[in-house]
Amino acid sequence: MLRVDSLVTGYGKKQVVNGVSLEVGRGEIVALIGHNGAGKSTLLKAVFGLLPIWSGQVFLDSEARTTATPRAWLRAGVSYVPQGNRVFADLTVRENLEVGGITLPDKQRLRDGMERVLALFPPLKDKLKQQARTLSGGEKQMLALANALILSPRLLLLDEPSLGLAPPLVTEALGRIQQLSRDNGVTVLIVEQKVREVLKVARRVCVLRNGAVSFEGIAEELRNDTKLREVYL
Repeated sequence: MLRVDSLVTGYGKKQVVNGVSLEVGRGEIVALIGHNGAGKSTLLKAVFGLLPIWSGQVFLDSEARTTATPRAWLRAGVSYVPQGNRVFADLTVRENLEVGGITLPDKQRLRDGMERVLALFPPLKDKLKQQARTLSGGEKQMLALANALILSPRLLLLDEPSLGLAPPLVTEALGRIQQLSRDNGVTVLIVEQKVREVLKVARRVCVLRNGAVSFEGIAEELRNDTKLREVYL
């Protein structure tokens, strides 16, 4: 579904991603892991059109989308959840979801989407009139995911969904993502620092080191501690 070919990008004059190539098959969960500063988040931002691509190509369903804007990606069925429980703090939970569904063509689709994500995240049901700033860290993460899922995306780009969550909630959050992919066929590219946890739900893994791919393979290969240390060193 998604193919990145020799992508180079960065910030200002600083090159951060150095010719990354990877593929994400339809219905797959692919984990993107590596040390801090390896270029994982930068890669996601470039793919989604939040950073200019200096060279290389990005394809969705074999169609080049290298210059696509975030709105164009949303309309193509791709959602992006940035790092850090990003929600609109001064808006209510309901208003956040309405903003998340702003590109939907009509109110019925919005209502259907809202009903679907509230079924997926039941704790949000009783907090629709509550300002997002008053939610717990786990609830904010649920809302950030719900904002992306209200569009019924085919492809989900996730940047550290476990950030700020207590250990039990990390397992729950990643379990929900795995369930979403399994039950609804959603394709997922996920950046995650909780390596052992994400390897339990991903099918394949791509390791970045200094902005380049240092390992790509089946996630199960890295569940061995020796192999995991090897690709990180």
